Amino acid sequence: METVYKIYCASYEHALLLVESYRKDPRLQEEILETLNATVPHTGASDLSFFLVMPVQRVTKYPLLLGKILENTPTSASAYPALQAAVRAMAQVNANINEYKRRREVATKYNKAEHLTLRDRFARLNTHSIAKKTTRLSRLFMHEAGIVPKTEDREYDDLEEKFQCVVSSVAVLKENLASYLGHLEAFLLPTPHKCELQINEGPAQQYRRFAEYLHCTVFPEFKQRLDRLVCQPLCSLSDMLVGPQQLVKKRLDKLLDYEEIQERKSEMGSVTYDEEAAMNTYLAINALLVAELPRFNQVALQLLGQIVCSLSTLQRDLAAQILHQAEKELEQMPHGRMPLPSFWKMVEDTLQQSGAQLRTFCQTFETVTPSPVTQQPLNPAEERKVLSLVSKHGPDKLYQVTSNISGSKDLDLTLQRGQIVALLQSVDTKGNTSRWLVDAGGPRGFVPAGKLQPYCPVQSQQPEMQMRALESSTERRRHSYASPEAPRPQVATFTPAFQVVAGFSFAARSPQEVSLQAGQPVVVLEPHDKKGSKEWSLVDVNGQRGYVPSSYLVTVPVQEPMGWSLPV
Repeated sequence: METVYKIYCASYEHALLLVESYRKDPRLQEEILETLNATVPHTGASDLSFFLVMPVQRVTKYPLLLGKILENTPTSASAYPALQAAVRAMAQVNANINEYKRRREVATKYNKAEHLTLRDRFARLNTHSIAKKTTRLSRLFMHEAGIVPKTEDREYDDLEEKFQCVVSSVAVLKENLASYLGHLEAFLLPTPHKCELQINEGPAQQYRRFAEYLHCTVFPEFKQRLDRLVCQPLCSLSDMLVGPQQLVKKRLDKLLDYEEIQERKSEMGSVTYDEEAAMNTYLAINALLVAELPRFNQVALQLLGQIVCSLSTLQRDLAAQILHQAEKELEQMPHGRMPLPSFWKMVEDTLQQSGAQLRTFCQTFETVTPSPVTQQPLNPAEERKVLSLVSKHGPDKLYQVTSNISGSKDLDLTLQRGQIVALLQSVDTKGNTSRWLVDAGGPRGFVPAGKLQPYCPVQSQQPEMQMRALESSTERRRHSYASPEAPRPQVATFTPAFQVVAGFSFAARSPQEVSLQAGQPVVVLEPHDKKGSKEWSLVDVNGQRGYVPSSYLVTVPVQEPMGWSLPV
């Protein structure tokens, strides 16, 4: 009876707070009232607090009721001694309940972790708190120096040692688990299953499927179970330790106060009311810890053991699942059941055979490689398509197909060798850089990047290439009006022509500048000024040289004398 009522009476205030929180939810409050009216309509209760207070009132009435019965029982009756014992027992039960409730209230006051800023800590400082902390610090120094003896409590010291061992174990396990998760994330960074292999079957595809199974199925499931069975319980256990840790720390502070007051009491013979309350606080905290730490340590160790067992089980399941899948993939290989010596012999023979094939390939490489693509004159239709691609994407996006391409997948293009395309994106939808998205002058799709080469127009027909050659030549000479070095000649073929023109009119403001009219052709001599700034360019306009803003210049395709024009 005492054990049950202890817990109930100590938790009564918390229960009232819960009832108060229920009142803030109209739907929940309405459901509670309907339940009360349906089950106990004769009580007329309108709240749960009506029933919660009844056990608290009843346990205090037992001594009164038994005392009343004892008053009306003759002393010669056989039940009289039993009634006397019952009265004393219930009085002691009430005293124990009150003492337990007082200890719990003290514990509730001190076991809350406070997160105070530096300003809040300074705001709490006053003469009394400074004097109290100074006294505690000096007492602690005297303990360490051996000037005054420490108060020994062997039972409590053993319990605290076990408790601190649990705290340390939980902290170390959390650190190790965080490190393990970090290593797991690093292990999952490589994604071989996302690589596009131009191999239909074989060990490479089997490994790709195996990696995809691990990344997409095994490890996500393992991480979910690890979080549910290990991480969350471990964090909950760590939070459970905060309250007792605060109480253990506060017990040391109150012990130093208790020793100081005891010493003063032995000298003066009496203490003040506040000092007596401080001594009682220490006794209450110490008694509560001695009474409850054994059970707490036991439960914490059980939880910690279950968490470690769960982690071990998860690791074992992960290893078994991966091994099972690996064995399934291995059985599909021709050498899956081959003895180990035979397997190594097969590997050696395969390497030797591959080496011989590689040497043969190197010897015949020049004869089997396709001849380089030679740019043939374009017909008018192809010319218009190339100019259309240039106007849409720019000349630096043009590429030429080096060999015939036959589309084998969805969205793949089928192209002929020598065909001109424009690059739209150097990666496919899966992030694979070996498949490029191109515009073939109408249809758009993916082609292998290895079968494309940049399409370079003839130097004389592309001033933009002249500007790039000028930029590289300025590393050897600075700000000269001499003509730039001509780059290595290209194969003479037809390509679209370009020229640099003024995009906006510009009025010269100094002798070093030259005026421009919108649409007027210019020749770029140097794409920067004498200080190297690319905001100004040195140009030739009808024989006049001077600087103009670089942003005023644009490169546009021009019409060839053959008669075709830029599509609108």
